[in-house]
Amino acid sequence: MASQAASKARPPEKVAHKWNVFRAICAARARLGVSERALTVLDALLTFHPETVLGGEDLVVFPSNRMLSLRAHGMAPATLRRHLAVLVDAGLIVRRDSPNGKRFARKDGAGEVEIAFGFDLSPLVARADEFEALAEAVRAEERALKRVRERITICRRDIGKIIETGLEEGVPTRREGQGPADWTVVHEMFRGIVVRIPRTATLAELEPLADELAALSAEVFNLLETHVNPQNMSANESQTERHIHNSKSNSPIDLEPSHQKGWVGDFGAMNDDPCLPQGSETQDEEKASHRAAPVKAYPLGMVLEACPDIVDYAKDGIQSWRDLIATAALARAALGISADAWREAQETMGAGDAAVMIAAILQKGEAISSPGGYLRALSAKARAKEFSIGPVLMALLRGKLGKGARGAAG
Repeated sequence: MASQAASKARPPEKVAHKWNVFRAICAARARLGVSERALTVLDALLTFHPETVLGGEDLVVFPSNRMLSLRAHGMAPATLRRHLAVLVDAGLIVRRDSPNGKRFARKDGAGEVEIAFGFDLSPLVARADEFEALAEAVRAEERALKRVRERITICRRDIGKIIETGLEEGVPTRREGQGPADWTVVHEMFRGIVVRIPRTATLAELEPLADELAALSAEVFNLLETHVNPQNMSANESQTERHIHNSKSNSPIDLEPSHQKGWVGDFGAMNDDPCLPQGSETQDEEKASHRAAPVKAYPLGMVLEACPDIVDYAKDGIQSWRDLIATAALARAALGISADAWREAQETMGAGDAAVMIAAILQKGEAISSPGGYLRALSAKARAKEFSIGPVLMALLRGKLGKGARGAAG
């Protein structure tokens, strides 16, 4: 009765694209209380209406059970009747029964339909806006659910890497007598949140867990950050700057010497000693060992905190290490770094660390006069196992904190 009343109340000029309405109903089917099999029957019913646009009064379709079953992919008659009842109960169609319960149409002498008995599709037109609003609400909830799941994934990965780094570096977890006893306790706190994440969960269930993980991630990141020795970081940064800027005046570092071999000592000295091994076999073995060596991946959140400018080059944001590596490939071209230098950095440092160095070079800006030469020099240091990503990130973080403190004081 309610569906019939809604159908009669619709404006006569209102029309709807039947397949657009059908897609909206499919998206909102859980809220409408219809199953996938019931939608199969609705799809079949829509094929019996000859027009794509539904409008006017002639919206009754009257297929036989046999034809309807065929278009519903051979659905059994009993199953067909059950799903037709579901569509009626959901208010998607209205029954227009004949006196004998058959579905047919009476036509006039000109062959035009005078009256039809079957299933009325007018509720689809009357409720088209409602269906679209429901579908958009479902899509918005799905987007929000996807975002909160991505947020949880990133926090879990970052916390795990920070705990690993804290254990390896012996970072204390207590400050001024407060905080967890050790990293084992931190790990237990982390696992206590993770085990509460269900396999299938609603947005309302996941958001509080995401907030807890974000708070724990910020806390453990702060533990690692405050452990950095300011003197050591200043020394590391100044040492790196001396390597780059205090090279010999005739050094070809500004020209990005892709044709030269083996940088040693400070980054300006060239390895032209004929006594040193220059054979391709030695070089190939060295490259292979670097490729096989595991890369120590620092938390992605830490990298983006230290080098936020790299995000400007991302097409759709940076949510994973794969996104960072792809973005670094774009940024290196903008910095004027050749593909050969980029490939060399990936072979010697690993793809992840090479991407971090691109982000760090970009963050340093004009302080590095030749990004390509700088990257080649660092690749040479990495090949000699005299270079680590950690101090670079920490130096950038300390510089960022220092600027923030000076700004607050000003």
